[in-house]
Order: sequence, then structure tokens, then C-alpha cells
Amino acid sequence: MSDVPYRWRVRHKPTYCQGNGWTPMTFAVELAEKPGNVLLVTLPYARPDNWLLERSVSVRPALVARCVRRAINEGWAPHAPGSAHRLELARDEVRAHQP
Repeated sequence: MSDVPYRWRVRHKPTYCQGNGWTPMTFAVELAEKPGNVLLVTLPYARPDNWLLERSVSVRPALVARCVRRAINEGWAPHAPGSAHRLELARDEVRAHQP
């Protein structure tokens, strides 16, 4: 993974449900060049810009890198076409990468 560039993105604005804290924060990861299959990661927290000030976290590069490694170990093939690979994290997995 270290020699392969990836790009990741959190939706610019929250959906209505994310803004209310009803649905969790998600982000997408794909190859920076010639993207194929997308990795969709769901976090067990609300977005930082949720309207009700629900507990949230920031997505940081270390967390993204760990998600990519885990997804690849689970069979994600970022070069291949096809449906998105989904990864859902538990709170302890996210907390390990927060300052």
C-alpha cells in the first residue's frame, strides 16, 4: 500500500440525516490514478458538522491508511471494477487513531 497513492473524501455537506446525527459519518477511498472499486467506510460517530452537536471524530490520514490495509486484507481489489467494498468500524478501532 505504501507505494500506491490513494485519495479519500468525506462528503462536502452532510445529508439531512447526517446533520441530525441519525446516520453515521462515511468516507470513500479510491486509487488516485485509474480508480476501480471504491472503498466505503462507515464510522460509528456523527460528522463534526452535525447540527445537534452529537459526538464526532475527524478523519485523519492514519485512520484512512488503516482502513485501506484492512479492506485489502478482507479482499478489496481497488484496481478491479465492481460494486463498492464496505467497511464498518467499531468505536475502539477509531479511537486508536485519534489524538
